[in-house]
Amino acid sequence: MSKTQNAPGGVRSKTVVDYLNDENVRAILYQIIAIGLVILAGWDLVSNTLENLERQNISTGYSFLDLEASFEISESMIDYTAQSNYASALMVGLLNTVKVSLLGIILCTLIGTIFGIARLSSNWIVRKLATVYVETFRNIPVLLQLFFWYALIPNAFPHPRDAIEPLPGVLLTSRGIYLPVPVADNAYTLMGIAAIIAFIAIFFINRWARKRQDATGQPFPMAMVGIGIFVGLVFIAYLAGGAPTEMDIPALKGFNIRGGYNISPEFMAVLIGLTVYTSTYVAEVVRSGIQAVPNGQWEAADSLGIKRSVALRKVILPQSMRVAIPPLTNQYLNLTKNSSLAVAVGYPDLVSVSNTTMNQTGQAIEAISIFMSIYLGLSLLTSLFMNWFNKKMALVER
Repeated sequence: MSKTQNAPGGVRSKTVVDYLNDENVRAILYQIIAIGLVILAGWDLVSNTLENLERQNISTGYSFLDLEASFEISESMIDYTAQSNYASALMVGLLNTVKVSLLGIILCTLIGTIFGIARLSSNWIVRKLATVYVETFRNIPVLLQLFFWYALIPNAFPHPRDAIEPLPGVLLTSRGIYLPVPVADNAYTLMGIAAIIAFIAIFFINRWARKRQDATGQPFPMAMVGIGIFVGLVFIAYLAGGAPTEMDIPALKGFNIRGGYNISPEFMAVLIGLTVYTSTYVAEVVRSGIQAVPNGQWEAADSLGIKRSVALRKVILPQSMRVAIPPLTNQYLNLTKNSSLAVAVGYPDLVSVSNTTMNQTGQAIEAISIFMSIYLGLSLLTSLFMNWFNKKMALVER
């Protein structure tokens, strides 16, 4: 029978069995084993894939990104031609995805908030119309809605030769909406820098105004001051840059409209479809958030003589946001991921450009890994921002 060995001073030293009986040690050990198995499985999968690709004489790696793309992209926010490389093509697709996703998030928030409040209206007609809107578009698959809007928009407007001009320089055609835009000038760069400086100044002034209100109870006209700072600085930069007035106005040349900025039917179909579909869910989130606020808050506002509209904006909605932000985050993530359906109507988003890249290079795994990583990154950035905003809106105990 073995004897237990004691450490100097009469304290018994721990054995391996003692460590294994420790719950914390076992938990760490199980995690190490699990991570090791995952790494082993991943290594086996990657090595087998590379071996099979080599047997089929299919090149691997991301060196194809430096090769000439040799295909045009109908919409681009940066300079791009068919002679550009695949990396530039994917950047065009990424920017198009970010553009439609960001605009969709802003619009669905505004529209969803309006319909969410309307669903709680005391007016029977307003309440029922909001209900019909939500229940109709929420229950139609988003892909079918994209097809619907893409079929409707080109047929709702005339041929470019018969373009409708509701405002000077604005043309409505079956090939999209054409808008006049300023001709590139250094003054607009100065205006952009001034806008950034204005936002920074507004941020710090807003922090000061909040501390002042907490200390004195006196509100500060931040909205008017913020607008004044932004407009003033941008206007000063405009004057400093020479106050350019030259505009690129769209006009009919041949069989199509030339010049200006074109909002394509594909972009409008994707933006409207994603906005309408997601706004129905946002409306329900806003409605449930308002209903989660105790009725005593309404009664307290009424007792102070605050108008219902002011009470909704100043008292109820800020409190409802604490309940609404987590589900709103889910809807923003869904909209960003649903933007990948834009390929169905021919909008050159990231998935569409990646598909063309895969077909031309034959490197499907690399192309898929790129846009999967990008969508993951966009979702994580959205989550990080919304989590930060959620913490800012949380109640602070004093």
